[in-house]
Amino acid sequence: MLNQIRQKLELAFPNSKVEVIDTSAGHEEHNSPGAHIAVLIVWEGFKNKSLVEQHQMVYNTLKDELKEDIHALNVKTKVE
Repeated sequence: MLNQIRQKLELAFPNSKVEVIDTSAGHEEHNSPGAHIAVLIVWEGFKNKSLVEQHQMVYNTLKDELKEDIHALNVKTKVE
């Protein structure tokens, strides 16, 4: 699943640097369905976008995964 997420983000944010980390092991006490995922995206296209707009772009890209596969998503974005 991590590779699928990475590929989807790289396609949505061309020429970006994308890191995807599964942090589920640190949340086992929740017994929640779905993975805990952290993403870092460094992309020049975020320039002149607010942090909220940047994060909305990421959430919109992963909306299908958020419905079924991802329980929690930690998003960090930076302008290249």
